[in-house]
Amino acid sequence: MLVVSKDPRAELAALCERGLDWGTGRSRDIPDLQSARRAAVLVLFGVLDAVSAEPPAGATGGARVPRDLDVLLLRRASTLGSHPGQIAFPGGRLEASDAGPVAAALREAVEETGLDVAGLEPLGTLPAMPVPVSNHLVTPVPAWWTRPSEVAAMDHAETVDVFRVPVAELLDPANRANTVHTVGGTDYRAPAFTVGDRLVWGFTGIVLARMFDELGWAGPWDHDRIVQPEL
Repeated sequence: MLVVSKDPRAELAALCERGLDWGTGRSRDIPDLQSARRAAVLVLFGVLDAVSAEPPAGATGGARVPRDLDVLLLRRASTLGSHPGQIAFPGGRLEASDAGPVAAALREAVEETGLDVAGLEPLGTLPAMPVPVSNHLVTPVPAWWTRPSEVAAMDHAETVDVFRVPVAELLDPANRANTVHTVGGTDYRAPAFTVGDRLVWGFTGIVLARMFDELGWAGPWDHDRIVQPEL
């Protein structure tokens, strides 16, 4: 029988308290962490008003979350020099004026999506993860949307789309997959999600997959399904 989470917000807050190991191994090593640029992303969860929270009748597997739970994502412009066209969390580099990762994630989210931070509750931070391709050390900032506001791509030179994705759709076994990349002659697998014509992979895919595993929200899926992004 499918046991559905009763309080996702509390579970997210507890995850921030205890932390987690990203489990990425050598594939995401940065030779000199001191030289890495610090950044932060907002991992914003909330409730989609138009979706029923009840799982379908007879559900026995898949996502262990209410069907109305969602997460905010965006698609980066294809003209950007770093991670062009990828689906990502709102966020960016820490500035000297930022008090820390939480402040940076909120500032960047406002600049990119136009959301109202008065309706958000930051729940804490997760350990920073290295992103070798851009030499960044990125801190995820989980948050809860207490009063949702309208969102849209504010600067099309950076962001072309902003959208909310039901977590249950991401966790549908049919939408789970791995990507494979080679580092130093060794193949590494990394989790990905396919929802419609969207592929969530790379840093964003790893963060979501590890969070879902640690939260106990993910069900069984086919780890041998491989998808490759168009680069």
